[in-house]
Amino acid sequence: MKTINVDPPGGRGKGPDMSEIGAKAKQAIAGALVALVVVVGGLMAAMGKLGVVNVSAEEVAVKMNYVTGNRTVVATPGYQIYIPFLEEVFKLDRTPQKFEMKGNRALSHNHVPFLTVRAKDGSNFSFDELEIQYAVIPGDAGETLDDSGPGDGFKREWIRAYARSVLRDEFGKYSAVEVADPTSYQAARIASEERLRTMLAAHGIELIQVICPKPRFDPDYEQAIEDRKVADQEVEKLREEESRLLNERERVLAAAKKEKEIEWQSLQGTLTKALLNAEQSQIELEKAADAYAVAKGFEAKAENAQLVQQSVGLTAKYTKEAEGILARAVALEKRGEVVVREALIAKLTSIDFTLVPYNRDPAPKRLEHVDSRDGALLMEDAKKAGGEE
Repeated sequence: MKTINVDPPGGRGKGPDMSEIGAKAKQAIAGALVALVVVVGGLMAAMGKLGVVNVSAEEVAVKMNYVTGNRTVVATPGYQIYIPFLEEVFKLDRTPQKFEMKGNRALSHNHVPFLTVRAKDGSNFSFDELEIQYAVIPGDAGETLDDSGPGDGFKREWIRAYARSVLRDEFGKYSAVEVADPTSYQAARIASEERLRTMLAAHGIELIQVICPKPRFDPDYEQAIEDRKVADQEVEKLREEESRLLNERERVLAAAKKEKEIEWQSLQGTLTKALLNAEQSQIELEKAADAYAVAKGFEAKAENAQLVQQSVGLTAKYTKEAEGILARAVALEKRGEVVVREALIAKLTSIDFTLVPYNRDPAPKRLEHVDSRDGALLMEDAKKAGGEE
């Protein structure tokens, strides 16, 4: 046990020096306060809550006021002052991030196994190394903080949740043959970017781009695709040759058409000239025909007048003759049979008769009739009859 002497030094019966005791007490309290401040400061420093935070150019910060509930996005680099325990500053990485899908294992938040897609025809193809670039949208850092939490939460959550399903959906709309076509391949990539951009923007994340290599197929299928490409190239060459031949055909047809148009124009000019000549000849022939017709008309009129005169003369002549014949007929009619007999006698005088002796047979054995006009036969018969007698 320690005994404390409360008597003041150098005197008896006197009390302790209170001023000295008060000074020591103040020193002890001050030391305790300093120690407390040091300890609290150390703890706050360890917790990063000293009221001052440095925001770098690669970061975006969100200052949260727990009293008012307000939050402020700090996109400008520099020191930011806040009230510890009443306010807090959360910093997010604003640098472009690279989400990789390659290999067989997940190595980090931004590195997952490669992507395998099932095509609509039932076949499978994969992308050995696919890359998605994204970043926090500075102005929407508050939404990112709300949805993903502080730190690297946005790297763990949304890309891994959306990327694989969206890529499988869009590339799985095509068959293996179609996805090997650059047109379909680019269409699937663009559609994937649009869907991912919309989905990530709702969480304050910007999609920069999706970098896809060519899909990989089974070796046999790869060879089939390569053969198909060769065949397509050959078809393309044939189409180009067809196009060239069609163009050549059009050129030849155009040249032939031009040549025929020139010939047609020349022929048309020749025919036009011939037509003009024919029309001129026609006019001349028509004039000549008209003149000939007029001349023949005059000749016909003259001949008609002459024939009319002749007919008048002949009419008068034959009228006189007819009157004479009529007078003779009247005279003959008055003389009667005498005139007939005279005419018969005059007629008979011009006929030669041959007389053959005739012997009447009282009992004729045959009867012959001989045309008396055939004198030679009568003479022949007469000679035969004389010889018989």
